[in-house]
Amino acid sequence: MVSNDQRRRQLAREKFERQQQRRAKARRRKQRNTVIAAAVAVVLAAGAAAYASIGLSDDGDTGSGSAGDTAAQSAAPTPSESKVPEPALSIDAKAPYTMTLTTGQGAVGIAMEASKTPRTVNSFKALADKGYFNGTKCHRLTTEGIFVLQCGDPKGDGTGGPGYTIPDENLSALGKAGADGKVTYPAGTVAMANTGQPDSGGSQFFLVYKETRLPPSYTVFGKMDAAGLKAVQDVAKAGVTGGTGDGAPKTAVTIRKATVTKG
Repeated sequence: MVSNDQRRRQLAREKFERQQQRRAKARRRKQRNTVIAAAVAVVLAAGAAAYASIGLSDDGDTGSGSAGDTAAQSAAPTPSESKVPEPALSIDAKAPYTMTLTTGQGAVGIAMEASKTPRTVNSFKALADKGYFNGTKCHRLTTEGIFVLQCGDPKGDGTGGPGYTIPDENLSALGKAGADGKVTYPAGTVAMANTGQPDSGGSQFFLVYKETRLPPSYTVFGKMDAAGLKAVQDVAKAGVTGGTGDGAPKTAVTIRKATVTKG
């Protein structure tokens, strides 16, 4: 027969074992959460780095690590990440529109055809009407491999966007891709930046100031007027901060006001 003293010791031992088991489970749970948190941090850091390399892909075929080697990215969210709805279509989808960017380096007029890119034009008009672009900087200039000035980011660092995405449009505007998988974007072309994924445009766009070869994966939605093209070319002549071929332009370009008008 088990004595009372033995019974107490047995119960105490069982209690101790249960406590140890609970503590072991707690340690394992903590370790698992730590690993998960670390993995999430790595993914977020990678994503931030990707957005920071905002740009246009020349898919690595430029020869020596030039601007064209960077991934085609903007900070526009993917459709599943969109936080606000795309503006309701309110423009005349059969009419021409003009976007005017008033900058410290001169005015850039951009002719847009809503019939070819209705949702892109509609988005730009909606954003311009509420002053979204006012006071923003054109944050990236490339002078090697590809020749563009990139604008439209309210943060000014390549990570900003409107919180929604718009679909790709007019991808066949420049014809079929050649054997290199690219088409020629003529000087004066205005097109949407994207994250490298379909239908991921946001508010960032690029102004082509010199003939550039790129894949036909960017929505071509406008063409600069002669004065605007010259203004961008003058900015490009001044070069990039730090002397590299890809970065902030030495001559700062701030969009003081953006307007979109019909006709």
